[in-house]
Amino acid sequence: MRYSKTDIGLLIIRVVIGASMMAFHGLPKLMGGVDTWTKIGQSMQNIGINFLPTVWGFSAGFTETVASFLLILGLWTRPASWLLAFTMLVAAVMHFSKGDGLSGASHALEFLAIYVAFGIMGPGKISIDKK
Repeated sequence: MRYSKTDIGLLIIRVVIGASMMAFHGLPKLMGGVDTWTKIGQSMQNIGINFLPTVWGFSAGFTETVASFLLILGLWTRPASWLLAFTMLVAAVMHFSKGDGLSGASHALEFLAIYVAFGIMGPGKISIDKK
C-alpha cells in the first residue's frame, strides 16, 4: 500500500506532538505525586469546578500521558484528541487567569489547535484506527 504525503505528514505530527506532550508534560505530572496533582488540579477553579483538585490534577497528567500514547499509535485518536484538547483549554484559561497573556498561554493554545484538528479529521491512514 502506498501512503499519501498527507498521511505521512499526519503520522509525523502525531508522533512528535504525542511524544513531546507525554515526555515533557504528562509523565512529569504523573511522577510529581499528590502535591503536584493537587496544585495542577486547582486550575479547574478557573472554569468553576472547586472540588477534588487532586483527582483533576492526576487526570490531567494521566490524560497527557495515556492519550498522547494513543495519539502516537493512532488508536482511539478522536476521543483521545478531545480529552487532550479539553486539558489544553484548561491550561490556557489558567495562564490567562494568572495574567500571563497570550505569550504565556500560546503553548497550550498551539497544542489545543492540533488536538481539535485531530479530533475533527482523525489520524490518517497510517494508524491503528485505520487498520
